[in-house]
Amino acid sequence: MPKRKIMKGMSVIVGSVMVLTSLAGCSQNSESGKVEVELVSYKPEAVAAFEEIAELFNATHDDIHLTIDSPNEAMTILKTRFIREDYPDIVGIGGDVNYSNFLDADLFMDISDLEEVGMVKQSYLDMDKELEFIPQDGIYALPYAANAAGILYNKDMFEEHGWKIPQTWDEFIVLCDEIEASGIQPLYFGYKDTWTCLAPWNALAVGLTDSDICNQVNMGNTTFSESYREVADKMKVLLDYAEPNPYAYGYNDACTAFARGQSAMYAIGSYAIPQIKSVNPEMNIDSFTFPANEKEEDNVLNSGIDLQFCVMKNCENKEAVYEVLRFLYEDDTIKTYLKNQGGITCKEGDFEIPAELEGMRAYIEEDRMADFQDHHYPSEMSVDAMIQTFLLDNSNHATDTFLERFDTEWTRYNRDLIRKVQQYQQEMEDVQ
Repeated sequence: MPKRKIMKGMSVIVGSVMVLTSLAGCSQNSESGKVEVELVSYKPEAVAAFEEIAELFNATHDDIHLTIDSPNEAMTILKTRFIREDYPDIVGIGGDVNYSNFLDADLFMDISDLEEVGMVKQSYLDMDKELEFIPQDGIYALPYAANAAGILYNKDMFEEHGWKIPQTWDEFIVLCDEIEASGIQPLYFGYKDTWTCLAPWNALAVGLTDSDICNQVNMGNTTFSESYREVADKMKVLLDYAEPNPYAYGYNDACTAFARGQSAMYAIGSYAIPQIKSVNPEMNIDSFTFPANEKEEDNVLNSGIDLQFCVMKNCENKEAVYEVLRFLYEDDTIKTYLKNQGGITCKEGDFEIPAELEGMRAYIEEDRMADFQDHHYPSEMSVDAMIQTFLLDNSNHATDTFLERFDTEWTRYNRDLIRKVQQYQQEMEDVQ
């Protein structure tokens, strides 16, 4: 594959000095006679789980040897290897803009003929489709594990005070007022770390806007000023129930405060649970979907693909790679991964839902889920910092200023993509 095509399809920043180990993907090991399959995952925190999975695979397969690497700075390493045309066979990445860029660069194989694709929950297949810059025929990823975000709450505290789980935005505000009246802090945010601003933003946005809103903007059908106003307004309302000066405290502070009972609720994703439990292992945590709307039936659970597997297009031994994917998608293998990493599976079936996500069960089982909208935002746009700046702005025109900037910055950082999308749209209209 020409390097210029890869460079055109994704933005790559490579350090001046980097030492990489080149591993030949899908090669025949002359000594063992086995087909070598290499999987590179972007999740270094999952090393132990992947070591166990690789060991189980290799112990049960005589003709294939699987190596799973989960290096630090995996995305930088992968981008560098792609430029050097030193491809692994499989990559384990998240369902975000990196996936979009790699797919746009024509790096991934269509795996529609893999039977396991038919076992994936439809919501997660839809999420990947919405991550395509230009609609493509085929399926290019096998969604594996997901997380969920909304409101974590102190279950013992709720039971002690008799607080009810809210189903609508109005009920949520009444609950916050009730908690505050009892002398307890309703919410903790930890906005010093700008990325934490995206947690409530995403949870609100999936309920208040269309899941493909970014593509709609690219097509010229709407603007963020039109679509994000209610999201922005409700972000401001949440500040009334935040800890004093939430910009003075970061993510670790917020996790610690919630773990110690300093707030009744925490607007964050399931990924924060291990950090919270490290402070208070006995804490009784549950969760609920952010009630962003005036009607419960309009609410949507914010869930995104935390890990999915993609096969490199130039892989020479498809059958060996498919055997690895089939093994990864066995129920027992998935359970091995979730036991170590937590979260929820992207596969249909009777899988245990973590106790801390029990309050989200109905949404998970009914497949009422939509992706984190920041998975569509280019990192260069720094939307998290933009949201923090907006929340700090107490002027009368803060919302207008923020939304106008959002539209301006979106156009700035997506100019080529917008041109490509609108050209595709025109071509489709011409065909019709």
